[in-house]
Amino acid sequence: MEEYYWDTKMEYLKTTRDLYYNDDYLEFLVKYVWRLSQPVHIIDFGCGYGYLGLKLLPLLPTGSKYTGIDKGQQLINQGRELFHNLKYEAELFVADLYEIDIERKYDIAVCHAFLLHMSDPKRMLQKMIDSVVNEGKIICFEPHWISNMSSYYVNRYEQTHIIKLGILQKLFEDDGKQNGKDGNIGAKIPLYLTELGVENIECRISDKVNFLNPNMDQIDKQKLYFSLKEEGLGEEPANKEAFIEGLKNRGVTSKDAQAQYEAELLFSQVFNIDSSLVYAPSMKVTFGEIKNCNQS
Repeated sequence: MEEYYWDTKMEYLKTTRDLYYNDDYLEFLVKYVWRLSQPVHIIDFGCGYGYLGLKLLPLLPTGSKYTGIDKGQQLINQGRELFHNLKYEAELFVADLYEIDIERKYDIAVCHAFLLHMSDPKRMLQKMIDSVVNEGKIICFEPHWISNMSSYYVNRYEQTHIIKLGILQKLFEDDGKQNGKDGNIGAKIPLYLTELGVENIECRISDKVNFLNPNMDQIDKQKLYFSLKEEGLGEEPANKEAFIEGLKNRGVTSKDAQAQYEAELLFSQVFNIDSSLVYAPSMKVTFGEIKNCNQS
């Protein structure tokens, strides 16, 4: 059996998640935006190792429950280990979310950096909606890559030298059309939810801004730098000829492909643990209410 890709990315998933949110902002959402004052049962689509459950359960009213579903056996195994000695009621199991039938019994359906990998995200959103009881909620934490890419600053370097937004925007859009993987989906989910009949839709942006600087505590600096590198910041590009040819095969001109290679090479050369760097992932958090649904 072919190994599931995300089962091989455990280190990446565990290392990079803290780049996206401040805990106090998540608490603000739970208490003052979503106003969750009674216990809820959450279902997490594409849960991975249960990251959202581990983040949200300590903030939710006592008695709340968490169910996570993912296609990766290793991810689910890791999640079960992480939840095993915790006080929360949690269940994680392996399933293909396109194929499984899910009972409409949950108060909230959530996902995190999941829909961007779906070839048919609206179909998956409908499945999330169909799992939620009347007057429940759907909450999606999804990226908008092009705003992410515009949110770097490395000390002493103009952003145009290290990030070519025009080229990247075209690549992201073309990739979304060709293979369905839409890294800009975070900005589209409010429209999709409207089309699917969800009400009272709002969208927020995570307030997390990561600041790497030479004056940090050494342990904190090493942790943040390693997380940023795992995220792909300053990654050295592949063989020049292969890199440029790969971009040309995706519809980029030779001139733009050369410029993109030089930008990524420069970023890899100037970014190190002693750099001063500001990075804001700008994760979008979209949510709405499920009303007038047919109860199963």
